[in-house]
Amino acid sequence: MSLASCQTAPPRDNSYRLYLAISEESRYALIMSEKPRTPLTTVDTIIEISSGGIVLIERKNPPHGWALPGGFVDYGESLEIAAVREAKEETCLDVTLVEQFHTYSDPQRDPRHHTVSTVYLAIADGAPQGGDDAQDAKVFIETELPNTIVFDHPKILADYFRYKKTGQRPKP
Repeated sequence: MSLASCQTAPPRDNSYRLYLAISEESRYALIMSEKPRTPLTTVDTIIEISSGGIVLIERKNPPHGWALPGGFVDYGESLEIAAVREAKEETCLDVTLVEQFHTYSDPQRDPRHHTVSTVYLAIADGAPQGGDDAQDAKVFIETELPNTIVFDHPKILADYFRYKKTGQRPKP
């Protein structure tokens, strides 16, 4: 295979350009690129309260509505630490992570940006209180969820409740 066969066209969305220029005489490759755009890394946590139900937060900022506690992973922070931190900041609860549930990556899952979220299941005791960018935090059961749930969190919650009933995880 010659080097010339490795030429790469730029992606269709023009988010970055990668050009491979080849001199047949010298057989050298020159690669020039710009920094690629990548999805933002986030975490969400389904907090199960020992007295029953799960915690949702009411968002202060757009998009307004109810959501799972979560947010962006800070540089140098693990997903697990970010999940515990975000849960504490938004619900005032000390959570214990139980398991990593699933990762959601639909580019349309967040209307603000392309994000990839890893969702954790956690347990906690006590009554949640809204904090940070959550104006409220409440415990809900499956049959009494609020009408306005933002992002792809209705799908995540449906996957969660199915998992709790059947043990079936979401498919990739």
